[in-house]
Amino acid sequence: MIIDKIKEKKGLDIVVVDLINILNAPCSFFVICTAKSQTQINAIASNIQGKLKEELNLTAWKEEGRGSNWRLIDYSDVVIHIFKAETRTYYNLEELWGDGNIKKIK
Repeated sequence: MIIDKIKEKKGLDIVVVDLINILNAPCSFFVICTAKSQTQINAIASNIQGKLKEELNLTAWKEEGRGSNWRLIDYSDVVIHIFKAETRTYYNLEELWGDGNIKKIK
């Protein structure tokens, strides 16, 4: 569902990092994608949040980065990261959490 909502708003380079078997991981999964602008970051975030609220009655436990180049939406077991390209490259979460199982979504 999350991947579909990212794709609907043309999110790029979608990756899912499975952290289930990583000791002391902050969650079970990271979903990471890139957006071309702040407007697109907000559109992707709103699309995900709207669908999860509508379908599963889920509200994010925590959210950070409104108005920045990195939006984080925390649903406890799943944390969604929406980056502008240069910010994603700088923080390089895929390498930082490279012990997890990384799946690139097409």
